[in-house]
Amino acid sequence: MKNSKISTEHLNLFYGKKQALFDISLEIPEKKVTALIGPSGCGKSTFLRSLNRMNDIINGVRITGSVRIDNEDIYARGVDVVHLRRRIGMVFQKSNPFPKSIFDNVAYGPRINGTGNRKEIADLVEQSLKQAALWDEVKDRLKESALGLSGGQQQRLCIARSLAVSPDILLMDEPASALDPIATAKIEELIYELKSRYTILIVTHNLQQAARVSDHTAFFYLGELVEFGKTRGIFTNPEHEQTENYVTGKFG
Repeated sequence: MKNSKISTEHLNLFYGKKQALFDISLEIPEKKVTALIGPSGCGKSTFLRSLNRMNDIINGVRITGSVRIDNEDIYARGVDVVHLRRRIGMVFQKSNPFPKSIFDNVAYGPRINGTGNRKEIADLVEQSLKQAALWDEVKDRLKESALGLSGGQQQRLCIARSLAVSPDILLMDEPASALDPIATAKIEELIYELKSRYTILIVTHNLQQAARVSDHTAFFYLGELVEFGKTRGIFTNPEHEQTENYVTGKFG
């Protein structure tokens, strides 16, 4: 695919003897939202975590095939994994703010990356909170604990924290599944706004959400990629019967 940001070729992943991903070849376009859908345990989150090598921290994980970002193999020898994860922000299902102030949560990444200039950090914090559509709600509370924010605000804070280190890819693992409908709508609006600057992948169980926020959709089943294409086509005219059965609610 022209303008692909991430490409995987014949990607297989094993947890010990159990195979979790089977021969995944996928081209993910730049500055678009790609949704990963499929029933629980089908490999969506495992695939997502293979893109920033989060699976490396699990004992017994073995990977074959390749994952390329900007045409560089991220599993090649000598790849700086810390630098790789700086380029790839990650937002989890459960918001996980640090037990620090709102300001210090967002400033954390730039500080450990060596940004020492106070004004530069303050500017980065403001810019990241604005990008995460949270600035107006917290600008007078920056010294207060992040743990005092609502669930939806905490999730947007975690997005701001990811943006503060200037990634070019944002991975989201069910970022709205624990939120109420109003907070979910804000996260979806935010995803829509961010895609002009970032390549975004989102794992979601919510098919309506996938249809609303994504440009492309990948349907996973039992560790295999069944179908990938433009979201409208996947939901209205899928090529595979299995995909059709899933998106119409016949199983899942």
